[in-house]
Amino acid sequence: MIILGQTLLSDELYEERFVCDLPVCKGGCCVEGDAGAPLDEEEARILEEIAGRVAPFMVAEGIAAVDSQGYWVKDAEGELTTPLVDGKQCAYVFFDDGGIAKCAIERAFEEGLIDFQKPVSCHLYPIRITKYPNYEALNYHRWPICNCARAKGKQLNVRVYEFLKDSLIRKYGKEWFEELEAYIRFSYKEE
Repeated sequence: MIILGQTLLSDELYEERFVCDLPVCKGGCCVEGDAGAPLDEEEARILEEIAGRVAPFMVAEGIAAVDSQGYWVKDAEGELTTPLVDGKQCAYVFFDDGGIAKCAIERAFEEGLIDFQKPVSCHLYPIRITKYPNYEALNYHRWPICNCARAKGKQLNVRVYEFLKDSLIRKYGKEWFEELEAYIRFSYKEE
């Protein structure tokens, strides 16, 4: 376990390799599962504000899901999440010409229509954060649909935390990430 400030990180974030392989998995993490993307209260509020600028990039079923369920929902545990279409894909998904599931929120961000990239839980995947009263635990989530990402990460020798550098900096800041890198350099022998 790596301890940095108010965060506890699983050793797997250093030990495991991971690089998304969208041409192979087709964005399966956006269309599989039993709950939407985890949100914090601020992100739920943001979704309400930006919905009109994101909708042009969404599929009709996603728009219908948001119209009937709301911009966000509470899952079985009472946590805020994005709504789902028929209990499967995230309502904010669209499919590119290659059939790859992508984020309509991120597309609106890339087009300069909003300044919110996408839920941080999506940006951080395969890291899942569990919040406790005094700290956050960052764990590596294993999902069979990401076997191709593990294979690509191993082939390219990219560790989970390296792959997620931008999203970790977005969540915790550059100084935090630099502390993580320094800790890893000091504590682990490079392979």
